[in-house]
Amino acid sequence: MSPRPHSSLREGIILGTVVGTSIWVWIALVDAVVGEPFHTFSLLGGVARFTTLHFVLCLTYGVVAVSVVHAAAREASLMVGAAFAFFLLEFAFVMLTAILSQGSLGGLAWARILGGNAVGAALTLLILWRRHPLAQEFRDGTAEGEE
Repeated sequence: MSPRPHSSLREGIILGTVVGTSIWVWIALVDAVVGEPFHTFSLLGGVARFTTLHFVLCLTYGVVAVSVVHAAAREASLMVGAAFAFFLLEFAFVMLTAILSQGSLGGLAWARILGGNAVGAALTLLILWRRHPLAQEFRDGTAEGEE
């Protein structure tokens, strides 16, 4: 039996669903632990609106991330650009957390937002690392840039 071909859409939807769910659960758990169930969701538009937008963005993120990894298998130098884009996205979440920490979320914004983002980023790297030879692709991409 031949291995199943990689599908950016299928794998991206799976990745986005796993990442989106983990972040959503993280935020809900932090809110519950501090005695403010769904507080973060309420401040960010309400549970239904937040959940819908959150999953749309996570599914898009998953499909784009997997598509870039698949493209990097053909053009290894894309991994350097992808790593930079990932860094910029993480930096944007740090800035968002800093802004939200000044408002109603207070100091717990760091645990709620940045903590959830860290969980999502770790899962993204773990899932992509296990399903694709990312380390080799990254090494190939940096080696091409040195030539």
